[in-house]
Amino acid sequence: QVQLVESGGGLVQAGTSLRLSCAASGRSLSTYYVAWFRQAPGKDREFGGVIGWSGTITNYADSVKGRFTSSRDNAKNTAYLQMNSLEPEDTAVYYCAAGVVRSGAPRQYNYWGQGTQVTVSS
Repeated sequence: QVQLVESGGGLVQAGTSLRLSCAASGRSLSTYYVAWFRQAPGKDREFGGVIGWSGTITNYADSVKGRFTSSRDNAKNTAYLQMNSLEPEDTAVYYCAAGVVRSGAPRQYNYWGQGTQVTVSS
């Protein structure tokens, strides 16, 4: 099994930045696809994107393209989400997830972080 622990969320003002971390333990993260999701109150869980072994990013959501950037450091067994130009609409609980299939569907991911709250004020 692999455990994912997220950190880096918080309360920020619109136009500022945050960097989320997703640290893995138990097994190496290098063999998994890592995806990022978010869920705002009253809304469905939204897929952001998935990053492969080499760091290639695919299927990133239109709502965050140009503002959010995914990366990973296999040596540190950690994935990251850099969030720039944050907007109030970005307020949500953010999740990282690991799986063996490149997918935008939450059910395709076996391992999940606990979620971290990001709140963006006007």
